Amino acid sequence: MTNEDQRKQGKISEIRIVNCLPNHYSAFKMLNEEWIKRYFLLEEADKKALDDPEGYILEKGGKILCALEGDLVLGVCALMKIDDENFDFELAKMAVSPVAQGKGVGYLLGLTIIETAKSLGATNLFLESNTKLKPALALYRKLGFQEIEGYSSPYERSNIQMLITF
Repeated sequence: MTNEDQRKQGKISEIRIVNCLPNHYSAFKMLNEEWIKRYFLLEEADKKALDDPEGYILEKGGKILCALEGDLVLGVCALMKIDDENFDFELAKMAVSPVAQGKGVGYLLGLTIIETAKSLGATNLFLESNTKLKPALALYRKLGFQEIEGYSSPYERSNIQMLITF
């Protein structure tokens, strides 16, 4: 479904996906803390990424994208460069405001993060999640991610890992 088709169905309006700027960092933190605390506990790795997105994500070769409607941040997603022999980048810290869920914002962020990873020379994109987050897993599968096994996670809440290969 194209953006235009989604607009016609009322799923999204004028959503722009942009690189996260310093004035968006508070929304990046707030949206992620909101969903994490709703389902799990905020872990040390979360705090590092959310308290210092510039140092923890951007300065290490990653990207953070924001889905904007006007000046309102409806969703965020990080592309983290990871130091792993099997994986190039990780899709991380994807969050969509409850008021925008079900409107295609996560899908647009996911498509854009995949294209961004490809443009940076990635051959694959890794992510971690939890089987409790059924809508998120459905989105990842729709984007082309497949479940993988044998990866030890730094997150206690992570019980599923997925990968998409380009």
